[in-house]
Amino acid sequence: MEIYECILSLIAGVGVFILAMKLMSDSLNAIAGARMKAMLEAIAGNRFKGVLVGALVTAVIQSSSATTVMVIGFVNANVMDLNQAAAIIIGSNIGTTATALLASMESLNISLYLSLLVFIGVILAFIKKIKKVANLMVGLGMIFVGLKMMSQACSDDSIKEPFQKILQKIKFPLFLEILGVVFTAIIQSSSAMTGIVLIMVSQKVMDMYYGLFITLGANVGTCVTALLGIIGANDNSKRTAIIHLIFNISGCLLFTPILWIFGDKIIPFLKKLIENEQMQIAYFHLAFNTITAIMCTPMIEFLVLIAKWIIKDPEHQSEIDKLITVNENLDIDMNRNTTASKSELNALTDTTSVNSSQKGSNTVTSSEYQPPTEINSSDVDSQKQGTLSINDYSEKK
Repeated sequence: MEIYECILSLIAGVGVFILAMKLMSDSLNAIAGARMKAMLEAIAGNRFKGVLVGALVTAVIQSSSATTVMVIGFVNANVMDLNQAAAIIIGSNIGTTATALLASMESLNISLYLSLLVFIGVILAFIKKIKKVANLMVGLGMIFVGLKMMSQACSDDSIKEPFQKILQKIKFPLFLEILGVVFTAIIQSSSAMTGIVLIMVSQKVMDMYYGLFITLGANVGTCVTALLGIIGANDNSKRTAIIHLIFNISGCLLFTPILWIFGDKIIPFLKKLIENEQMQIAYFHLAFNTITAIMCTPMIEFLVLIAKWIIKDPEHQSEIDKLITVNENLDIDMNRNTTASKSELNALTDTTSVNSSQKGSNTVTSSEYQPPTEINSSDVDSQKQGTLSINDYSEKK
């Protein structure tokens, strides 16, 4: 085949695989969805019970994203708290490995026979009583049809060389993880991304070392679905999605240096454990999620604390806003008082200067000052005598 035919066949296989997972998930939800929801709602404060239930529900409905979105809905409805939601999310990451284990069966001879479930399911779908079970069979069979299409597309030499050259250029582990994050975010399924990696590794399109790093990135990329599911939700629902993101990023950060440094020992160990390359990746995926879950389960309160720190309570935020407003008002008042004091001081200074000038104008200088004239004693005596003579004259009259 030409390279464009291989690419189209690969894309078609991915589409069939995703559609099969969706059909299978919807069928399982229709059959046992109410029971699964009842199990989730009945979870007590036991975190280990929550992890087990999360793993079981995800393994049944074949979608960790669906489980996470369901949990976000429960938190939004105040059916469960953040600690319970965190336990279920941790368990869902273990349950999602069931899809990779199922996809790894494509390399076995039974995959061809499982593909026949599509035909059997279509025939049984005409019976209304078992239509849901028939749809489940169709979805399960279509998973292997999609994997087969991808396998045939990747087995052609015309597509191997271009992909190998591209991977050689971006062989740096962090770039490979980013590649896994981006592609998983686009197709909205870490299981589908893991399935693509399984096929490409088995067909020698990419090396096992590259495939493991892309698988780590796919676990982070699957958080996009949960982040989209919190649009318009309350703060606790947003915190639930943040916990999901923190958990997956923590696992990726934990295993990246381990795989980077000890990759030459881990890959031979996987090959000794089992010869099938697809199952090697599936087992690594299982070990990665299980170890991360075991480490994070005792730290659920810490994860919740971080989520609450990132998404703060509105009441707490409003108190902070009030304090900021009070401080701003105090600053304004202080500025006003300072301005008023300055104006009063200036007015007082002007008044003082005016009074000083007025006093200066009324002051008699030394040149203008004239001392009073001295009065002689003779003048005083004559005045007294004149006064007496007048009195005498008045008496005589």
